[in-house]
Amino acid sequence: MERVECVIAGGGVIGLAIARALALRGIETLIVEAAETIGTGTSSRNSEVIHAGIYYPQGSLKARLCLAGKGALYAFAESHGVAHKRCGKLIVATNDDQIGTLATIAARARANGVDDLQQLSASEAKRREPDLACNGALLSPSTGIIDSHGLMLALLGEAQENGAAIAFRTRVVAGEANGDGLRLETIDAESDRHYELQTSIFINACGLDAPALASKIVGLPREFVPRTRFAKGNYFSATGRTPFKHLIYPVPEEGGLGVHLTLDLDGRMRFGPDVEWVEGVDYSVDPRRADGFYNEIRKYWPELPDVVLQPAYCGIRPKLVTGGEPVTDFVIDGPSTHGVKGLANLFGIESPGLTSCLAIAKHVSEIVEMS
Repeated sequence: MERVECVIAGGGVIGLAIARALALRGIETLIVEAAETIGTGTSSRNSEVIHAGIYYPQGSLKARLCLAGKGALYAFAESHGVAHKRCGKLIVATNDDQIGTLATIAARARANGVDDLQQLSASEAKRREPDLACNGALLSPSTGIIDSHGLMLALLGEAQENGAAIAFRTRVVAGEANGDGLRLETIDAESDRHYELQTSIFINACGLDAPALASKIVGLPREFVPRTRFAKGNYFSATGRTPFKHLIYPVPEEGGLGVHLTLDLDGRMRFGPDVEWVEGVDYSVDPRRADGFYNEIRKYWPELPDVVLQPAYCGIRPKLVTGGEPVTDFVIDGPSTHGVKGLANLFGIESPGLTSCLAIAKHVSEIVEMS
């Protein structure tokens, strides 16, 4: 049985950021990733937006880690040459009833420490974006976009430079807490061979699979393993050049932030995500869902041409449920919560997980090192 000081299950943006943080502290770290490369799941199937920290309940992990993560991410991208752009976004009210919702969003943002939002009238918003139709808007100048794959490569590179290693096509299938930390059972997909690892620190950061893996850790009380619902978010691209300079978001809806218009770093338009509740992981996009997209987009862009939307990609958001009620915050449980020394479980890491990755990594490294 091999001994490794720290094992991280999951080579997405969160696992890579945690690996970097621990490696920088001199901790021997092994990332175990089931896929053939990094970030094939939620990390690469999102809007690639750097969020400002606007929407989340005051004091929540999402609010705190998004705000801290935004500043850290912009600094990291600048210092490590990761492509990004601080383009700003407009949150738009498309009827008078939603003007009050904008005020509520602005108040929540201020409570979270976001102090740069600007209230715009319909005419002020239209001066900034002539093709936009709205009754009023909020401007978030610190919202931006980032090359998520470039970010993950930079995180992995710095982790490896400081001694971390990664094993692809390898999965942690079981674990058991013991007096010396945790004993893990892994399987190599190529050889189908099982290996055992003894580790002092185990980070369960495998995204959609995190609750299933946690349920296989002997010694972890079952009440600390939440149920998960999968919210599929479909994205469509559009042909032609965009008339917009900012990201355009409607007011939030249940389960997500609505069908918004985002831009990639080359200025191409993407629309999404919608919310489609699914039972399993399926990354196909039904072209027929475009009908609903046209209706939603034309609320703020009436001149969207016909027959321009094409299926692009989709992602799946892990929505947590405990006690029959949905959980809207990140769940990051360390030893002080569940009592298992050296173990950290990360559940429900959806948006703004990409923005928060460096702050999440700092938080996790602190809670496991204190155990």
